[in-house]
Amino acid sequence: MLAYAIRRLGQSLFVLLLMSALVFIGVYAIGDPVELLVNPMADEAERLRAAAALGLDRPLLEQYWSFLQGAASGDLGKSFVFNVPALSLILSKLPATMELAFVAMVIAIAIGIPLGLVAGLKPDSFIGRTIMAGSILGFSLPTFWVGLVLVMIFSVHLGWLPSNGRGATVLVAGIPVSFLTADGLAHLAMPAFNLALFKLSLLVRLTRAGAREAVLQDYVKFARAKGLTQSRVIGVHVLKNILIPIVTVIGLELGSVIAFAIVTESIFAWPGTGKLLIDSINQLDRPVIVAYLLVIVTLFIVINFVVDVLYSLLDPRVRLGGASAAH
Repeated sequence: MLAYAIRRLGQSLFVLLLMSALVFIGVYAIGDPVELLVNPMADEAERLRAAAALGLDRPLLEQYWSFLQGAASGDLGKSFVFNVPALSLILSKLPATMELAFVAMVIAIAIGIPLGLVAGLKPDSFIGRTIMAGSILGFSLPTFWVGLVLVMIFSVHLGWLPSNGRGATVLVAGIPVSFLTADGLAHLAMPAFNLALFKLSLLVRLTRAGAREAVLQDYVKFARAKGLTQSRVIGVHVLKNILIPIVTVIGLELGSVIAFAIVTESIFAWPGTGKLLIDSINQLDRPVIVAYLLVIVTLFIVINFVVDVLYSLLDPRVRLGGASAAH
């Protein structure tokens, strides 16, 4: 386990270094923030002073090297617009995005896996076909369109749920969360469901495919021949054996939900990192853009590591020591 952790740490550091170079060069090679930050009536001398103050007058490679030196100590630069550390600005918005993403994945898992099991165990029934038709709709409908429809129905026409904002929050270990208050849950319901819909449909189809394959296996037939109850056959012999690909998808999709919650956050004015990123792109706030992308890459790496560990718990054939142990 220790050797595996060290190897993965080395791989992660290499990925972070490579991504930092690609992101930094890609972002810093586009546009000129000075044009947006300085008064249009300013003369050339003032523009040069502003560029020097932001460190934009140095060669790109020199700027990147300074960025790496700061990143090694946890400093990802200062926001050009807010003049505060970019990392602290992102971390102040991250809890809202993480809460939205986790609640969305909980909804997708809690609804998607049971519906997928039903559709897989009864593929030719009316309910099985209905579930699959619903999953196709979930895949096909654009996220922004679904969000607007939810707002029109539940906020404008029915008046049941608020259309924007995060609502009341409470502090848990110093982190503000909204799902522990009634007002926060009301604000969270629509954006979380909107973000969960595509992932829910994906889990339905993945679980259905795994269940249909599992019920044909000899170990399931043997379990039924022993007289085990249907619930035990499904819970122990079917569900447990299809969880590995499902856990993989859940882990990877959690990262994508966090990274691509931008559309949902924009529709519902959810005060997370998505809105911050859009504003930073419009203002060419380069340090915030780079810091955001590197934080997302780090989250993906951490999630992948957790998924690998869960592999070993769900399937004894998986060994963390390396591929040679699996043979």
